[in-house]
Amino acid sequence: MPTRTTAHATWQRTLLTLTAASAALAALTLPATAAPAHDRKGNDDTITVDGSRAFPESVAADRHYVYTASIADGTVYRGRLGARTLEPFLPGGQEGRTQATGIKTTGNRLLVAGAFTGRFFIYTNTGKLVSSYTLPDTGTPTLVNDETVDPDGDVYITDSLRAVVYRIPAADVNAPATGEHRTLEVAYRLPDYVAGQSNGNGIVTTPDGKSLIIGYWYSGALYRLTLATGEIRRIAAPALTSADGMARRGNTLYVARSVNNEVVDLRLSGDGTRAAVVSARTYPGADTTTGVAVSGNRLLVTNSQMDSFLYGDPLTSPVFTLDSLPLR
Repeated sequence: MPTRTTAHATWQRTLLTLTAASAALAALTLPATAAPAHDRKGNDDTITVDGSRAFPESVAADRHYVYTASIADGTVYRGRLGARTLEPFLPGGQEGRTQATGIKTTGNRLLVAGAFTGRFFIYTNTGKLVSSYTLPDTGTPTLVNDETVDPDGDVYITDSLRAVVYRIPAADVNAPATGEHRTLEVAYRLPDYVAGQSNGNGIVTTPDGKSLIIGYWYSGALYRLTLATGEIRRIAAPALTSADGMARRGNTLYVARSVNNEVVDLRLSGDGTRAAVVSARTYPGADTTTGVAVSGNRLLVTNSQMDSFLYGDPLTSPVFTLDSLPLR
């Protein structure tokens, strides 16, 4: 069997295992009414993703564009701010990008995590490959999931199946676009990983930029990792199981809870040791909310239809979308 086919089959089996095991937890059970079938066209707050297999896992925005990417085939989509449609920007399969999860922008760079392929990609905002990364083959599963950028421009990346955080120095992020191949290097090791489950997922910096906040999908815990020392402590906050993508503006942390089809707003304490839930919201058409990003006075949320993708069920909508919600 070809390598690509084998990797995809392994990815599907791994995801099915994670989902089936987690479904035993009541908090992670898919609501029966979570994703009603409907056509989402015509909603002024809806952005269409122009792809039949888009399954948009993550979302990002800079001053000019909104981006999302397909967990099914790695296609990156882009549209101007305010546009109603995102169109293919980087074709799936290009440079070995056959899966895509977390997507972020920094300066004139676009960052794309490669999910179960163990890959990571850095592009210019014109689509040139700066560099691609792979993990050392340790024989253990990997899920290169999400990323954030600290004030110095260094990139930090979660791996939901390995208890580590990877780091790419700012100098490499901003290097000339030569397409060089590199190896992802481990910067920190994380506690409380549960074997066979999706653990560290969403990641952001703290308001002072000196620490990282990492959310665990399976347990719903939040952790603060101090960059200077590597100290890791659990944040005093309610457990938000199925915590997926995260975004932050000031002391407000936004957490997309994928299985729960909601976005939770939390208020961080000044020292980053505590977080209190301010509100939890859903919206018509919410369909496995795996990604979230702040853009101006709006909150962008993905309707990934991940449950349909994992189980092979019919799509709940033939149109893949993001929603643009008021930032409150």
